[in-house]
Amino acid sequence: MKTLLQKTLIAGLSLFSFNSMADEALAKSKGCLGCHAIDKKVVGPAYKDVAQKYAGQDVVTKLSEKVMNGGGGVWGGMAMPPNAVTPEEAKKLVEWVLSQK
Repeated sequence: MKTLLQKTLIAGLSLFSFNSMADEALAKSKGCLGCHAIDKKVVGPAYKDVAQKYAGQDVVTKLSEKVMNGGGGVWGGMAMPPNAVTPEEAKKLVEWVLSQK
């Protein structure tokens, strides 16, 4: 028989796994993975590199605005175009990117 602690941990890990997959699914559905990959540079930087660069910084709002409005100059000469995402989707995507290790 599983203890309450074991059940809670299993439920929490399941939820974490679901949220992680859901955010990757959002990235795929919005076309983000056409220019980015989790662990290697494509057109844009690897998400792990973005997470490392901004580790410990309060940049969710700043990066969410870049996702929505586009931006350039931080990762080289290729600018990221504006993306058709809601503010909530942009925030969710940025939080997911920043969670990559």
